[in-house]
Order: sequence, then structure tokens, then C-alpha cells
Amino acid sequence: MTELPKTFDPADIESRWYAHWEEKGLFRPDRPDATPFTIVNPPPNVTGSLHIGHALDNTLQDIVIRYERLRGKDALWVVGTDHAGIATQMVVERQLNAKQQKRTDFTREQFVEKVWEWKEESGGTITRQLRRLGCSMDWANERFTMDEGFSKAVIKTFVELHKRGLLYRDKRLVNWDPHFRSAISDLEVETVETKGGFWRFRYPLADGVTLADGSDHIVVATTRPETMLADMAIAVHPDDERYRSVIGKEILQPITGRRFKIVADEHADPALGTGAVKITPGHDFNDFDVGKRAGFKAGEMLNMFDADANVVQTTDGLIPDRFLGLHRFKKDGVDGAREAVVAEMKALGFLVPHVTKNKEGEEVSADFEPRTIQTPFGDRSNVVIEPWLTDQWYVDAEKLAVAPMQAVREGAIEIVPKTWEKTFFNWMENIQPWCVSRQLWWGHQIPAWFDEDGNSYVAESEAEAQALAGNKKLTRDPDVLDTWFSSALWPFGTLGWPEQSEKLSRHYPNDLLISGFDILFFWDARMAMQGMEFMGQVPWKKLYLHGLVRAADGQKMSKSKGNVVDPLGLIDKFGADALRFFMAAMESQGRDVKMDEKRVEGYRNFATKLWNAARFLQSNGVTASTTHEAPHATLPVNRWIIAETVATVQAIDTAMTELRFDAAANAIYHFVWDQFCDWYIELTKGAMDDETKAVAGWAFDQILVMLHPFMPFITEELWHLTGKRANELIVAQWPQALAAVDTDAQAEIDWLIRLVSAIRTARTELNVPPGAKLPMVVRDAAEATQRRLDRQGVALARLGRVESLTFGEPPAGGAAQIVVDEATFILPLEGVIDIAAEKTRLAKALAAAEKERDGLGGRLSNPSFVEKAKPEAVVKAREDHAEKTAEAERLKAALERLG
Repeated sequence: MTELPKTFDPADIESRWYAHWEEKGLFRPDRPDATPFTIVNPPPNVTGSLHIGHALDNTLQDIVIRYERLRGKDALWVVGTDHAGIATQMVVERQLNAKQQKRTDFTREQFVEKVWEWKEESGGTITRQLRRLGCSMDWANERFTMDEGFSKAVIKTFVELHKRGLLYRDKRLVNWDPHFRSAISDLEVETVETKGGFWRFRYPLADGVTLADGSDHIVVATTRPETMLADMAIAVHPDDERYRSVIGKEILQPITGRRFKIVADEHADPALGTGAVKITPGHDFNDFDVGKRAGFKAGEMLNMFDADANVVQTTDGLIPDRFLGLHRFKKDGVDGAREAVVAEMKALGFLVPHVTKNKEGEEVSADFEPRTIQTPFGDRSNVVIEPWLTDQWYVDAEKLAVAPMQAVREGAIEIVPKTWEKTFFNWMENIQPWCVSRQLWWGHQIPAWFDEDGNSYVAESEAEAQALAGNKKLTRDPDVLDTWFSSALWPFGTLGWPEQSEKLSRHYPNDLLISGFDILFFWDARMAMQGMEFMGQVPWKKLYLHGLVRAADGQKMSKSKGNVVDPLGLIDKFGADALRFFMAAMESQGRDVKMDEKRVEGYRNFATKLWNAARFLQSNGVTASTTHEAPHATLPVNRWIIAETVATVQAIDTAMTELRFDAAANAIYHFVWDQFCDWYIELTKGAMDDETKAVAGWAFDQILVMLHPFMPFITEELWHLTGKRANELIVAQWPQALAAVDTDAQAEIDWLIRLVSAIRTARTELNVPPGAKLPMVVRDAAEATQRRLDRQGVALARLGRVESLTFGEPPAGGAAQIVVDEATFILPLEGVIDIAAEKTRLAKALAAAEKERDGLGGRLSNPSFVEKAKPEAVVKAREDHAEKTAEAERLKAALERLG
């Protein structure tokens, strides 16, 4: 047995043990006859680096997989990365730009080759960082969404969905990113508040038609005046009396001269703006729906932008040539379509100015009303997203959503916390077609070919497509698939599907998925759809959704706010074990985690406490236990720690079954810190006989096993430093909560702890010198208490600094009185402290605490303060009130003890 170093150094042990585990294949020990337990990691982007959200998500997964591995399961944690279409293409293009090159300087094949080169050289950052966190993943079978086998699964899925009528090509609006010249998913759109405007314009009614008030025009309001070049209707509410007489009549767009109808649609809000809305179905999602209700087919809807968001001619040819080629916004100092449209409408007299009054009461006119606009931006390109009408491939998500919803209703999929079920059903019941095509070069190229007439042929290979097309010349669709399409196959594609294998049948469905709630729809729901469609079973039996990691003040972390926390920096400072334990202890179902570096530091101190406990045991001749079962014990203190160990195992097992990570972490924390380190070690100091050494060694071994899922590095290190072991801790045996619980011993030691704690509290509150030993007089003690005092007298004398123990009445004079159960324990204080002075001090402190308590109570009972003060001020006042209330109660009790 190696002597433990005096100090615990996380950095020294972490890399050493991780490399050892991985080299020996201990993340996936050979257990073909064991019960399988399978989880898959949400595949991080191959371009990514570890952020605090990854740290939470993967810590929780690692706790589960280490726990199940210790329980003897054939535990498989599937690991891999996502090819991250846009993100990866952007990284490689940026490298090319630095060399004065661009993507289009190369063929598609040449560019993809450069991406693969980048992936081999630089694409492993995130996986190296997951190792630093301690993630015990099956690295020997690491997957990548562009692997040959996985790509085969993706292609087969596309073709099969098409054959089944669940995938089709359609013209619809998409989120278009003009920078990448590609459709993007909702997840890649970030809504940002921007300064914008609300313009009002007159549109003249056609054919001499007037409103009921005699007006020959309708005023429309818009935040996007440039899109009027593609207007196709004006919508008014069917019950709006102002416009009811002109519904179905025609109106003119002044610049293009286009005639279109006034339609009735409840989308138009009479109370918003003028109540009349210009409808541009090719450039607004709401307008698209209004256009469909008005009878426009998607192919008839006007599109006025090209892929770069420059103005192009619409199919009716009515946009004046002077607008063609203009960018939608002002660019490089040159006015765009927005500025040109506003200027022309103003020159034609159709702009309705926004009139306000200045400080002097004079009317001031402006072209628009300033507004704060919720504007969609591409999260990577940082350009405004354009709703754009284009042909794309879509999955019939509505049909695929039926089976997962039924699975959740029947309990085949359990969502934890259950509160997320309502959100799940609300989205699934209103699900829209899923756009799965992207206009990129990096990704799974869509297995579809077009003939010269635009007909498409979907097949797994070009030869199969050609057989379908006959002699027609074919061209392959240049688009690639959305990365969410491929990652939706993760639970079974990573296990070798479409090939049927023992591994696939053994590990599908997965047992559990741990995921952030923010990808419930983008990933989790789609895995459920694809898994049930192609495997006929749910992808996982249980779905655990955790919250976000927020800044200490509760704000969402962002680079712009400067409140992003680097998990690797925390690991460097406090060790991976401390960060992991923080994540587990703070993960309470349904709540976000507030980052608190002090708490992380506190768990580093917890690790040090464990280390020092091991040093104490070693110095007292305690070594590794030779038995998995609890040793035979006769002493109450040993029977007590055995019972507490069993209770902790039971608490952790219950918490892990319920996925209460905080409860599991807190159970082992309080057992280690309070019961074992603070009390068991204190109670056995100077009394380390053979029985106690055996029990202490056994209990400490159980601690290392129970704590291992949360703090794998320090526990593995101590496992080997405290004795000779047959195997590594990572593959040890989980404690069995089978030992008989000795309730008598538990009650006796709990009584002793309460008594010693009360004595220590009284001594501190009454300013008794720390070194002073006091006599104790016991009154009204039952026979059982007297027997306990006989057995625990030595421990009581040492821990409570009790000089002598007698039964009966105390001598006259001031004394501290402590009541525990039926007995009163009296500590005479004459000559030890100045009792009169102490009473005066306590009374003065009590009055001050009560004054502060009552003052805070008055503020909190004032509705004006609670309603108008900042929330953090109210929280602080409540915390201070609780603190002062507790302080007053302690001082009052201390004063009463003196009699």
C-alpha cells in the first residue's frame, strides 16, 4: 500500500487515470451475458469545443453509465460527432479565404476533400475535451455522421421515406440565409431586437371604388416596405366595418401597377396599424398562409429576390428595371431596395408621414415611426434571414408524429420531468412539414436525380435512378440533407442499421436519452419519428430533459453579455471531479442550473476532505476491505455506520431510478461529510480496534464505489492507494443494500450526535473557553439514557469536553441547560464565565437581532416594496429576514439556558 501524498492534486491524477481506463478498454468491459444498458450522446458538432451546456449534459450521462456499469450491466455509451453542415463548411471556407481562395475556385469533390482533411487534422477538439471531463464513452466504436456505414443508413432512409410517400418535393417558404445561400433550420435562427421602422403607404382603390367614408385608397402599414414589389393582395378582417364594402374589389400597387384583390382574413388585426395588411406570400410566413387561404398556389406566388437577396424580376414582369439588382438593404453605402421603394412612394405622394409633437408642442414629420423589431438572424452568418419561396425536399412530419405521440400516451416513452409532455404534444399536434434539403456542398448529397423536364428519380445509386428514368439524361440534385435528418437515426444508425446484427437487436431500443430541453423538437422528437418508422419500436424507453446552465444572476449566457463560463477553465482551477459534482448537485428536475464558482470550489474542498479522511484511516492501519458484505460488528458506533452506509446506498438507488441527480449527489455528500468524516472518524479516534478497522475499511470502500459515478478520478486514485485491488474501481461491484439495519445502534449514535452538537452549540453561544472542561449533571434521565451514557461516556467526555458526569440536582448558580429527549443535561458555569456579563451581552445582541428582524419584516409586509422593488432586492430582504429570525431564536435560547 502506497502512502498517500499530503495534498490532493486533481491535475496529476486525471489524465493518468483516463488514459489507463481507455487503454484497457474499461469503458466497455466484455459482458456478453449481462443485462444491456444503452445510451447515446447527443453528437456534438465536429467543429465544436466544450461549453458549459456540454459539461452538464455529458456529466449526467456519465453518472448514469458509470452507475449502471458498477451494477454489472453491459453498459454501452455510444459516442460520435455530427458533421455539422453549415458550421464545418464555414470553417473550411474561412481557411480558404485566409489564403485568398474561395469555395467556388474548386470543384465540389475537391472542396469536400479539403473538408475531410480539416476533419482529420482539427476535428477532434470536442472529443479530447469530453475525455478531460471524464466521459467513459465507447471510443473504440466512435461514430461520425459522414462515416461510410452511417451514410448508407442516411441514404436508405431518404429513399424509403420517398417510397412510402412520406418524403416529397414542394415549393414553400423557408428560412433562407443569403450569406450561405442555403435554407437553414429554425434552430439556426436567432431572433434579435433591432431598431427598425413602421411605414404607412396609400394604395389606391381601382375602378373608382371608394370606402364607406368616401376614401379612394387604403392605408397599409409595414416594417418591410421593399417587399411591396411582390405584393399580391391586401388583407382585412372580415368583421372590420371600415373595409367590408370593398372585400373582393381590386386595388393598385403604385410602383408596379399590379392589380390585386382585397381579401378577408382573420390574420388582419383591426386594432393593429390601419387594420389593412399588405400580403406578400413569397416573402413572409404569415402571408404565405394567407395567400394559400386566398387561393394562390405556391407556384403562382411572386418571388422578388435571388439567393443573395438582390431584387430580381417577378414572373409577371411588373417590377421596374430601376429596382432590379438592388440589394434588399443598404449595402456598402449604396441604397438598397428598401430605401429606393420608400423614396419612390414618397415622390409619388403615397407615403403617409409619421407625425409627432416636439417638446415645444410643434408637429414634427418623419417618413416612419421608429419601432423595435424582432428580427431573425442566422446564428452563424449574422445576416437577416429572408423568408424565401423555393423548391425543397420535405418530410411528412405530421404522419410520422402519430406513433411517437401514441408511445408517450401509452407510457412506452416516459418523459422526465413529466411537465414537458404538454409541450411535446402541443408541438407534435401542430407540426409542420420538415424541410430537409440544404444548399451546401458538405453533407449527405441527396439521392435524387432530375431529367431535363424537371422530373425527379429517387434511388440509392445513380444506376438505380437511371433504370427508373430509362434513356433520359440525368443530373444529380446538388443539395445535401439537413444534419438533423442524419442525427435522427443516431439510436439505431450507430448500431449498424440497416444491417441486422446482434448488437442492433441487443442495444435497440436504448434505455435512456439525456438531452437539453432546447433540442426536444429538433432532435429528440425526430429520433422518435424515425426510430418508430424504421425499427417499429421507440428509440429509448425514457427521455430525460434537463435545463440550461445560466449565469449566477439567472441570465442566459452569451458572448455579447460577457458572462460565458469556460468549463475547461473550471477544470484547470478546481478539477473535473468538483465541476461534475457541482453539475449533479445542482441538477434539479425542471429547473435551470445557476453557475456558482464558489459552489464548485466547495466541492473541491469536499474532495480534499475525502482525501484527508483516507490519510487518517491509512495512518491508523485501516486498509482495503476484503469483503463486499458488511463485516460483523458489535460496537454501536460500527453498527451505526453500517446502517448509515446501507441507507445511503438505498437513497442513491432510489434517486437514480427517479433520475434525481441532485438527491443522489446530496445523499452521498452528506454521508461522506457529516456521518463518516465528521462523526464516525471523530467517534473512533483513539479506539481503532480490529473490528473498527474492518468496518472503517469496508465503509470507506463503499463510499468510493458510491461516489465514483460523480467523482471518478479521486475515487479511482484512492481505491488503489488504500490497498491492493483485484480490479479497477470503474468495474467494481456496486454496494448491495442488504445488510440488516441496526435501528438500536442508529438511535443511540444519533442521540449521541444530537447531545454533543447541543453541548458544542451552547459552549460557543455562551463564550465558554474552548479548552475548558465542564462537569455535567443529568436530570430526569430514563434507564435507556443512563445505559447509553455508560456506553458512550468516554466519547462524550472527549467530544463534548465533559470533565465529570453525575445524576441529580446541579449546584446553585448559573448553568447552561440542554434538553435532549426526556433528559436535561446541565453544565454549571460559575467561575467559568462571567454569567452576569454574559446575560447582558446576550440580551443586547438579542434586542439588536429582533430590531433588524422586525424592520425587515415590516418592509416585506409592505405591498409597495414587494411590488415595486427589484426582484433581487426582495429576495435579499427575505434571506436577511430569515437569517435574523434564526439568529434571534438562537440568542433567546442561549439566554434561557443561563436561567
